[in-house]
Amino acid sequence: MITFRDKTYRCTSEIILSLVSGKWKISILNELANGPVRFNQLQRLLPEATQRMLTMQLRMLENDGLIIRKVYPVSPPKVEYGLSELGEQFAPMLTMLCDFGTTYIESYPDEVSYTSQKHA
Repeated sequence: MITFRDKTYRCTSEIILSLVSGKWKISILNELANGPVRFNQLQRLLPEATQRMLTMQLRMLENDGLIIRKVYPVSPPKVEYGLSELGEQFAPMLTMLCDFGTTYIESYPDEVSYTSQKHA
């Protein structure tokens, strides 16, 4: 057993799953893997996410050290989000998850339909 941040886990993979669990976290990380993005750009990229939910998930990812929030001293304020060093290390695993997801759903062709793209 591992105790981390006052919670007990059976293995470290459970810790990682708890870091990225949340409706929009993986989608946010996938978008940031392409480079830094401003908040409004993220809202356009993830139109189903409410502003409140997006803000909350971004704060959680920042607190967990997976993303960096950079504020530029201009008026009006400009804020950019990008992957931290830890987030950059996690990016290849996101790609692997997407690839496995594609492989998995393709093994059930009668149960899948695509509305836009396969990868997040």
